[in-house]
Amino acid sequence: MFAKMDSGIFAGRASLAAMAILFSTHPGIALAADAIAVNSDDLSLPPPEPSRFARFEQKLSDWHVVLGGGAIIVPKYEGSDEFKIMPVPFVTATFRDVMTINPTGADIAIYEQDRFEFSARLGYEMGRDEDDADRLRGLGDIGMGGTVGAKATVNFGPAEIFAQVDKTIGGSDGLVGEVGIEVNQPLSQSLMVGARASAVFADENHMQAYFGVTPEQSARSGLARYDAGAGLKRADFSVSATYLLNQNWMVRGEAGVGVLVGDAADSPIVAEKIQPSGMLLVGYRF
Repeated sequence: MFAKMDSGIFAGRASLAAMAILFSTHPGIALAADAIAVNSDDLSLPPPEPSRFARFEQKLSDWHVVLGGGAIIVPKYEGSDEFKIMPVPFVTATFRDVMTINPTGADIAIYEQDRFEFSARLGYEMGRDEDDADRLRGLGDIGMGGTVGAKATVNFGPAEIFAQVDKTIGGSDGLVGEVGIEVNQPLSQSLMVGARASAVFADENHMQAYFGVTPEQSARSGLARYDAGAGLKRADFSVSATYLLNQNWMVRGEAGVGVLVGDAADSPIVAEKIQPSGMLLVGYRF
């Protein structure tokens, strides 16, 4: 399935931290962390010319490694009305469609039956630095933490319905869940387009860490005191296009928007509820 095209390559966020910021705050773009390991069985392209996607999937070894780079544009923090552009180098590796390692962590396949798949997830949450933006001054830093989680998917041709949950150990000590649908469809032998929509939920620990303002923080920052409760945090939407130049080289572009809702949207930390982002990556697969 072309969703697995995503899990082999582009895990986009000029440093590891930059990539983590992109994926933690914009899961709509996060499907780029699933970018380009194609299953040729899902492609119904006319013979005799074999699809570039099909040739791309031919396995020369158990490990598939991709090197690449590009640039992203994202808000300075989740809720910011200011943006930053960052270069993005990255390396990803896939082992037998069982394990994918990328700059955001690792996904490990646990169970697969017909249309259903279940996998375990290991990663990290980068946290937030009060020096990231003027509006964060006085709020203190949110430390980095490790994450453990799981993801379940049901596939219907080019569409995939998914649900995932991640628990942060350290940092915010929060729990974040996401449910959504992702569709990827080839338009030619070289061009694949995709779309994704999802809803992100978070527990009180996560919401209070990133959107709450304690009395002490209020005194230091000048922001009003605010308690952020558990619930729906954000709705994400994205579109993408991946073009295979040949069997090894590919270019991927993606544009997304996140819409903060509920207690997250009402936080005094938030300067803008609409959170657009974009990415352009070039990769080479060995």
